[in-house]
Amino acid sequence: MVRRPVAWVTALVLLAEAIGVALLNWFLGVVVDRQDMSLAGLDSDTMAVSSKIGGLVFGLYFVACAVSALLVGVRDRAPGLVGRVLLISAAVVHALLGAFTVGLVGWGAFVFMMVVLGLIVFTLLAYDRREVGPVDAAPPGGGGDGEGLRREDGAGQGAGQGGAVDLGKDAGDGRHGDGRHGDGGTTVVPPPAPSAS
Repeated sequence: MVRRPVAWVTALVLLAEAIGVALLNWFLGVVVDRQDMSLAGLDSDTMAVSSKIGGLVFGLYFVACAVSALLVGVRDRAPGLVGRVLLISAAVVHALLGAFTVGLVGWGAFVFMMVVLGLIVFTLLAYDRREVGPVDAAPPGGGGDGEGLRREDGAGQGAGQGGAVDLGKDAGDGRHGDGRHGDGGTTVVPPPAPSAS
């Protein structure tokens, strides 16, 4: 299906973003440090270190998101709780960045952010439904329990038939004084004759 390639593409894009964000923030930190720039009275060294740390943190965050998407594509199943939280947060981050980059960078950056957002959302929704495995069909005539019940019923019927045969044997050949035969080998008692008063 198409969802596995999309998950792999999402992982590659997030990994590329992780590298890009880390390098960009590291570059900005180096520039601030060498130019000895200050913003609102902040120390340039503090700004440079903060930029580098922020780049590493965001880089590791996007790497974790990429690993989650990669595991989804490799396993071909929905992500776990941690992976789902990471991918949902990454979708929210790309939606906010897309809104900010329209005025700061341009429509090209906005389109890129929306494409990545679409990939993440598709990866989440494609594996959102729970997949149910094939259920083993019951054999014709019932399963093991039904077979056991049938065996018990058969044993009971056999016992009943055996009892009827024994009863017929105890009654002899089934003949009575009036020459009638009993049904099924059982004894048939004739009604008493009316007494003359």
